[in-house]
Amino acid sequence: MQPVRSRRIGWLGLLTATVLAGLALAVFPIQDLLAQRRDTGVLEAELDALRTENDELAGRVAALQTDVEIERLAREEYNLVYPGEESYAILPVEPEASPVPAPWPF
Repeated sequence: MQPVRSRRIGWLGLLTATVLAGLALAVFPIQDLLAQRRDTGVLEAELDALRTENDELAGRVAALQTDVEIERLAREEYNLVYPGEESYAILPVEPEASPVPAPWPF
């Protein structure tokens, strides 16, 4: 009677170990798959933002190839002028000092 019982316990232990191993092999990859799906959504949104920024920068590069844009930047950022033109810099007016009463107590 003892050998039959120990054989059943052995088979039950083997079955339990097999089920646990199967669960371990199934659960971890599924968790990785779900994490990858979450990351994919976030990365796709970031990719869309980068594509939009690249399109804007490509437009800026195209604008910088025109003579009109080059002249505008030269005048605004570098204060360059054509020969015969004069460049003036107008400084802001300093704020007036606050009037102090004549009999100042201190």
